[in-house]
Amino acid sequence: MYILGLTTLGDAAAALIKDGELIAAAEEERFSRVKHHSGFPYNAIQFCLDYAGIKLKDVEHVGHYWKPWILRHKALQAVKAAFISKDM
Repeated sequence: MYILGLTTLGDAAAALIKDGELIAAAEEERFSRVKHHSGFPYNAIQFCLDYAGIKLKDVEHVGHYWKPWILRHKALQAVKAAFISKDM
């Protein structure tokens, strides 16, 4: 079972876990070259998926870290928009 972990606030990142073991992890700033990148970690997600040789449809669960008192609506909209994208 694959689990994708995300954070979209400061230091946006993604991590991929399979059967309880970390498979891949990356911060978005490594791809955008913007220190403390905030926003949705599209490139970090793609890196994790590519590293594992899977597609987004192979992920069973997604965990999203966020602070509900900060940017609640913006964080949820970013997640929704990303998973509607057919590119992944």
